[in-house]
Amino acid sequence: MAKRAISTAELVSEQLSIEDYVAGAGGKRKQPLAGFEAHYTDIVDYIVRCTHKIWEEKAIGLIYTHYSHNATVHHSLGTIYGRERVVINTIQNQAMWGDLRAYADDVIWSGDDQAGFYTSHRHHNTATQTGYTEHGPPTGRKIQYWGIADCLIKRNLIVEEWLTHDGITVVRQMGYDPHEEARKAVLPATPHTHGELDRLPTGQQAPTFLDVPPAEPDPQAFVAAIIQNMWNARLVNMVREHYAPQIVAFVPDSRKLYGYGDYENFVITLLACFPDLTLTIGHQCHLGTAGRGYRVATRFTLQGTHEGHGPYGAPTGRRIFLIGISHHIVKAGKVVQEWTIFDEFALLKQLYGQIGNGGHG
Repeated sequence: MAKRAISTAELVSEQLSIEDYVAGAGGKRKQPLAGFEAHYTDIVDYIVRCTHKIWEEKAIGLIYTHYSHNATVHHSLGTIYGRERVVINTIQNQAMWGDLRAYADDVIWSGDDQAGFYTSHRHHNTATQTGYTEHGPPTGRKIQYWGIADCLIKRNLIVEEWLTHDGITVVRQMGYDPHEEARKAVLPATPHTHGELDRLPTGQQAPTFLDVPPAEPDPQAFVAAIIQNMWNARLVNMVREHYAPQIVAFVPDSRKLYGYGDYENFVITLLACFPDLTLTIGHQCHLGTAGRGYRVATRFTLQGTHEGHGPYGAPTGRRIFLIGISHHIVKAGKVVQEWTIFDEFALLKQLYGQIGNGGHG
């Protein structure tokens, strides 16, 4: 019997080596990619292989052929404008982590080569701190952490990107106290005020309770309703109603949650720290079928005021803004696995950083 060809999606999900990935691609184009370099076979191949070449092979100059000149890159502490800034940031990060490896765990995507592709690339990273960081000289310590990068891609060029990673894990694994390091950060001095967050309707009205539709045929709406109800309407009962009892979730600070109790505690603790916490969905995409299950990517922002005691320390009264990305696996109408990543070290900087004339700390 002839051996079945392995798809790029399967190769990514199985976490094979980049050599296996390239061999499995076979050099044959699997979907229309007008304007893309000829050796890319599909959009998953594009995002995984160009990331590998830039970061692991250190072909940093390929940023000039894979990012638009006016690319915009968003993260929880600000926005980077322009391709040259991407080049500079990449060089500086390479100097910190000489042996960084970004293992593709999954790519959830949508779009086409005419309107543009949207990819949500989940990766698990390993590295050794061999260079200087904002915290000090090389420690020689090994690190490993989750990250997710969302990209808008047109004709071989990334035109916009949203980045998030488990930053607090990186700081801890280097041997530093995240709270102490956050206090050294210098935040922009531009004065600003904050209005009421738009979690509730006008006045004394109750938050909107959404009907949760079946996962089939619209898993995005299913996940969106759960997220909106749980975080904005405070319906934490969404966990027991729509998650599988054996739910496993990966969340910041290298935490791995098992079952209802762990997950409910994660939600309630964050809400207790930020009583006005508001989650706003920015984008979703999904892949899969009812039979095999769905993979849903959701990009969101978190805003809230630090008014409660918890793992982030005593209330500071400061407002936070974070970019987060979740990947949910939905099978038989239930969420069975989840990765939710946002940068808790950026959160601590926003709470404890010094207000000054510097950059983003």
